[in-house]
Amino acid sequence: MKENSPISIQKISQADWEKTPESVKRVVKSLIGRIEQLERKNIELNAENQRSEFDASGLMTDLFLRLRRQGFSLGVGEYLAALRAIDGGFADSTDALEQTLRILWCRSLTEQSEFEPIWQAVASATTQELAPPPPPPLPKTPEPINQPDPLPPAALVPLPAEERSSPDLVPLPVRAPFTPIDSKDSTELQTYYPLSRRSMIYNWRYLRRPVADGIPDVLDIQATVERAARQGFFLAPIYRRRERNDARLILFVDQNGSMMPLHRFTRDLVETAQFESSLPQAMVFYFHNTPADSVYRDVYLTKKVPLPQVLANCDSDTSVLIVSNAGAARGYRRLERIQATVEFLFHLKQYTTLVAWLNPMSIERWIGSSAEIIATLVKMYPMDNDGLSQAIDIIRGQSLHSHTASLL
Repeated sequence: MKENSPISIQKISQADWEKTPESVKRVVKSLIGRIEQLERKNIELNAENQRSEFDASGLMTDLFLRLRRQGFSLGVGEYLAALRAIDGGFADSTDALEQTLRILWCRSLTEQSEFEPIWQAVASATTQELAPPPPPPLPKTPEPINQPDPLPPAALVPLPAEERSSPDLVPLPVRAPFTPIDSKDSTELQTYYPLSRRSMIYNWRYLRRPVADGIPDVLDIQATVERAARQGFFLAPIYRRRERNDARLILFVDQNGSMMPLHRFTRDLVETAQFESSLPQAMVFYFHNTPADSVYRDVYLTKKVPLPQVLANCDSDTSVLIVSNAGAARGYRRLERIQATVEFLFHLKQYTTLVAWLNPMSIERWIGSSAEIIATLVKMYPMDNDGLSQAIDIIRGQSLHSHTASLL
């Protein structure tokens, strides 16, 4: 089958056109105008269809590769999520595709600002590729009247190059792609780590209370030498009993509220005391702001335990360490908190005097808050390497001169 040939208009010679009746001329001109109008409308419809049927997957892939080159942290997961969104009907148009990809791939305001120029560049390049070529101009019907005589061949002189007709060259609106600039700003966010996990493990080794209650199988060299020197001869070695660590620790940890940003450090303190130390017994109880009539066994403050029941397990050799900011985080000085803390310390010191307080806030933050007054009632130290070391010396029975009062 022969293919349909495009519509063309045959030229009419001057002699035939002059012989054509006026009524036929009007019909021919009307038909030619109608044909030109239909051709222009058909071209416009084809161009509109090509613009509407854009390749969403291809545009998304080009944008994905461009964003990765610009430093966006995009991987296979983000790419597959975009494909699922396109298949789900969230990219029916370029605007919908842009909004969908912005939601899926931009995680901050900075990335959104960088996304906009890259999207414009990729979308404009894709639109130029999909745009149809301009249609060829339709031949005009020659005017049958007032036609000048053709010039002789000698009169056909080529025009100079500068006078020849050339298409108008108009600069296209080009937007430079976004190029990130390396910032050399010296301002950096300094992360505050009051105490490392390694320092906690090291300091817990000093909390010891040796008790010789094992079998006598350890050679006592000094006692053996002294008895041999005193008797003048050696009969038998002297053995002493094995020692074990009999230190018992109770941790009271403030939970939630202003202590929430410090949960990582309090969790490390609890874990190192229970699982990475030589302590035979380390009990942990949690409270919120002040240990009132009851404390809790879990970090979610759901398993309540009466405070008298906890204190009943204490004796004069029990070490107690309290971890709380005592109101220094927000700088409040509240009478209710101070009174509740004084009452708790009063009941606690009836069982043991080996009590110390670790405050995650620096000493300068204590001034003007409840911590400034509570520090005069119990030995309080900042939660750093030196502060934990001094607090452990207090709860193992070694008397230290508290330096917090002079610093306050």
